[in-house]
Amino acid sequence: MIKDIIQSNNTIVPGSKELEILRENFPACFHADGTFDIERFREYLKDKVDVSDEGYELRFLGKNYARMLASLDTTTVVVPDEAHNNLPENKDSKNIYISGDNLDALKHLLKSYSGQIKCIYIDPPYNTGSDGFVYNDSFNFTAAELSEKLSISQEKAERVLDLTKRGSATHSAWLMFMLPRLLLARDLLSKDGVIFISIDDNEQSNLKLLCDDIFGEENMICSFIWKKRQMVDSRTKNGASKDHDYLLCYGRKEYCRIIGKESDKTKYSNPDDDPRGPWMSADMTGLATASQRPNLHYELIDPTTGTIYPCPSTGWRYEPSRMQELLQNNEILFPKDPTGRPRRKKFMRDLESEYTGLSSILETVFSTQGTRELRELYNGKEYFDFPKPVEYIQLILSQGIVPTDKDKVYVLDFFGGSSTTAHAAMNLISNGESLNYILVQIQAPFEKETDAYKAGFKTIDELGIDRIKRAAKKISTANPMFAGDLGFKHYTLMEPTSTQIEKIEKFNPNAITGDSSLVDEFGVPTILATWLVRDGYGLTPDVQELDLGGYTAYYIDKHLYLVNASLADEAIGALLDRLQSDKDFNPQNIVIYGYAFDWTELSSLKDSLQSVQAGEKNLHINFDVRY
Repeated sequence: MIKDIIQSNNTIVPGSKELEILRENFPACFHADGTFDIERFREYLKDKVDVSDEGYELRFLGKNYARMLASLDTTTVVVPDEAHNNLPENKDSKNIYISGDNLDALKHLLKSYSGQIKCIYIDPPYNTGSDGFVYNDSFNFTAAELSEKLSISQEKAERVLDLTKRGSATHSAWLMFMLPRLLLARDLLSKDGVIFISIDDNEQSNLKLLCDDIFGEENMICSFIWKKRQMVDSRTKNGASKDHDYLLCYGRKEYCRIIGKESDKTKYSNPDDDPRGPWMSADMTGLATASQRPNLHYELIDPTTGTIYPCPSTGWRYEPSRMQELLQNNEILFPKDPTGRPRRKKFMRDLESEYTGLSSILETVFSTQGTRELRELYNGKEYFDFPKPVEYIQLILSQGIVPTDKDKVYVLDFFGGSSTTAHAAMNLISNGESLNYILVQIQAPFEKETDAYKAGFKTIDELGIDRIKRAAKKISTANPMFAGDLGFKHYTLMEPTSTQIEKIEKFNPNAITGDSSLVDEFGVPTILATWLVRDGYGLTPDVQELDLGGYTAYYIDKHLYLVNASLADEAIGALLDRLQSDKDFNPQNIVIYGYAFDWTELSSLKDSLQSVQAGEKNLHINFDVRY
């Protein structure tokens, strides 16, 4: 497990993931020594892609370092909060809350939820200088190691390391922080998924270029403007009241469209029994003066009565030829009063969509509402500064989950903060929407002088979890008949201790004896949860406990997990009997926690499996020992 990851991470360089994809799909472009032949690659793209030798890109100190961080696997383990997760309201829940660094969380999530997240919303630090953002990471590279991995000078490597260690809040540090997280987020999005990112002027322009780089410039949907303040701020130093934030929106290639509000179909009727169906009266007035569009300025004549209708000052909406088609199709509505203005029939069947577009200016919900909502939950207390309003987040999430989704979808927020996203998601769930949420929040401590700390909340995730519980209770009280999923599973990401790392590094897989102390130190639930998400079963799997002659094993789909120590002969015999006699028991992988077993137990199990694979069931079992 951790030992395997550490060994694999030692070979990672920037672009490792991309090279794997190229090597898999374009093997002919690689020479025997592993070098990539760019000219041969160009030949593959000829007549398909216009390859340019000129380009424009965002460059900053530490960009390759950040790309490498996205490729490194996490050595953290997933610790389930068993007391919480086994409560009646949480036991069967598919909602997830993760306490831990979101970079580690995203790497765990990718192993089970890659391409499955329909909508991501994040509200990252804005790097304002006063929002507390500083960049630090826990990777302990030396300048020499980094110089070799990134193919840069040792002087430049030292500059990069300086950014990672001294708590920098520069633009480069912020971009270095965001890049790996957005790279991983991109891979979590479904083919028709969409991501929304809140930001302000401090990093908006840099974030736009970074997202163009990661998601593709052609996949930008919109840079929305959120008018967050209702009243103009009179306390400005330069006379400009900054009343808005930005909401950058990018989609995957198959993302179809942003969804605004539903068209008002009550305006359509069919008073004249038109065979083309319901219609409404629509204005035909244009928007251009005669000097701007002379072809749109002409008199309109009613062919039935001969009444002449003068041209509006801004002309008509249609050229004469198109207007003639409308006349021939009886789509023009002439007024009885000759001083009135002709209109046209707009048929409901001609609607491109039953939904209108979403305006790029969002100005119906203001930031003060978010503060008011927290006050209501916490008896007047304000534990967070400028929390986003629930209604605003509901509007954002609704863009990713309606109206095309039939199956349940996931929404993700990996800067969980005050848990507004979970609150909004639960409101949508209680309104009948089919979704689940995943929230991630690092265990950032509250300062001792803050109201949150004095109220007993030591870290932000503690308060975020409490807010979800309070919001769920409020929703349940308001909807007593609702029996949907308002619970959540809670997990904490933990780095192995130095003692555990020492045991892992010193352990000899070929030794006669095992070291079952690592089972006790990590705990079976933690080892199992970490493996389940790694093997694609997610954080809310339905795992079956199996009694094999007094030994407890864990079975789900194609995997049988042997984590507990002391695999006696009776247990191996019970496993073989189950494999041979139970037609529904067909694990393709038997996964073993290598530290828990001695050489004799592993050898006995391997020999026994070889004999059963040659039996009547013709089993093909992968024997997977993990360290």
